[in-house]
Amino acid sequence: MTKVFDKTEKGREEIATRKYHLSPRARSLLVMIDGKQTADDLLKKVAGLGLTEQCMADLLKDGYIREASPASTVAAVSTVSAASSTAAPAPSAPLHDIPALPDTQSGNRAIALAPSGTPSDALLPDGQTQYEAIYRFYNETIKSTIGLRGYALQLKVERAATIEDFRQLKKPYLEAVVKAQGQEMARSLRDRLDKLLYLGEPIPESATIAGLHN
Repeated sequence: MTKVFDKTEKGREEIATRKYHLSPRARSLLVMIDGKQTADDLLKKVAGLGLTEQCMADLLKDGYIREASPASTVAAVSTVSAASSTAAPAPSAPLHDIPALPDTQSGNRAIALAPSGTPSDALLPDGQTQYEAIYRFYNETIKSTIGLRGYALQLKVERAATIEDFRQLKKPYLEAVVKAQGQEMARSLRDRLDKLLYLGEPIPESATIAGLHN
């Protein structure tokens, strides 16, 4: 199958909320479909999971994916190519070398929330729960910063059932970002992720980057 497929609204809803109860294997394939890679390329990458052309056909038949328009496919590929040719990854360094933000008097790292008096829910996109916002953050940033090397991480995101599961993924996620994009990107993503993982809570010192090497 040389066609390129993208998720439909139903497919995105399933990824965000698990509303339609797709099987774990079908969800794994759905996560990888991004409107850029051909079906043949995707199936080669997931062949070891037992995912076949029939699985792709089932997602199409059930309305989770659709064929991407030629214009959007070309635009997506051009954008990726341009980014790859102009952005050189920063030198990698040990994760524990990334400095933590200053500690507060309580010994916990403060979260840079909205102005005083603003509910912590203001950090969440409209209509999303904390779980959904973290899920989307992981999936979108794994694709954009780590790429195919982050496939194993994406599968772990799929298996995460609680906020605590997501917190346990923070260390391997940031280690992968450091290797792929360097410290500056990891610091930026760390700060955004912490706001979601510890929504309205102080971040434990053990969860800061400086403490992750212990």
